[in-house]
Amino acid sequence: MSATFSANLSETSIRPEVLAVANLPPFLMDALQAAFVVHQRLNETDPAAFAVAAPRIRAIAASGESKVSAALIDSLPALEIISVMGVGYDGVDVAAAKARGVVVTHTPDVLNDDVADLAMALMLALARQVARSDRFIRAGEWPNGPLPLGRKVSGARLGIVGMGRIGQAIAHRAAAFGMRIAYTARSAKPALALHYVASPAELAAQSDFLVLITPGGAGTHKLVNAEVLKALGPQGCVINVARGSVIDEAALIEALQAGTIAGAALDVFENEPNVPQALRELDNVVLTSHIGSATGQTRRAMADLAFANLRSKFEGAPLPTPVPECR
Repeated sequence: MSATFSANLSETSIRPEVLAVANLPPFLMDALQAAFVVHQRLNETDPAAFAVAAPRIRAIAASGESKVSAALIDSLPALEIISVMGVGYDGVDVAAAKARGVVVTHTPDVLNDDVADLAMALMLALARQVARSDRFIRAGEWPNGPLPLGRKVSGARLGIVGMGRIGQAIAHRAAAFGMRIAYTARSAKPALALHYVASPAELAAQSDFLVLITPGGAGTHKLVNAEVLKALGPQGCVINVARGSVIDEAALIEALQAGTIAGAALDVFENEPNVPQALRELDNVVLTSHIGSATGQTRRAMADLAFANLRSKFEGAPLPTPVPECR
């Protein structure tokens, strides 16, 4: 059963009630509706009905882009779990959840390959001018002469900001291109046979391509700023498959327009889905619409894991993938 803050106790007394706070894919919504009573926050039209339903809601189903505030958490006295379909959960107030005894879960690992694949695809598309060449041909400009030359990726210097599971998957792929790989992270990972650099600016100065795959949140807000972009230099390119908040978007636009860096390939933005006109007008930029995990296979795997976390909670079984703060 799906409900928009239904107060029908004949249905809700049997199955746990879940609040969906995102446009979840049909294969997750179908599973949720088969097992739970689902209230849809995005369709809220009656605050009074929500007030009636709120005391019975035991779970929140969210996406990686959802905002789950302390105020929302506090409005749900029976809340036990927030299940995020996504590896990122910086929109969830985890501290407020923990203070209430609410566990937060996410869906790591199952999307590593897709995000790493996209990072490499963006790097190649930018360096070899794939998107620009496509526009060039469609506009009928080829008979007037060729595009300017692109640049080689194989053998280039790659800096990776963040060396978690996805960062390691990117490094594995880049090694097949003979790239010289270094990274920065909160701490060095001695088990990896890769060069560790202490700061993003120092890493940028040693890189031809700088890939961002660090978590979002306050700790990485505008981590890549004007100083880092200047260190990357006029031959350097930045690729962001992390969060839009990780890079100072205004500083990035200025650096691209001024030639401070050579180019950027971006899958994430500060104010999605609104992308600045300045970025959309630049030829030295490749833009994708936050599609890092957007394959049918991976989104289904993410949905299955998000559902498994909810089911496990209500069955009293160990949770498959709580976020690190809740382990």
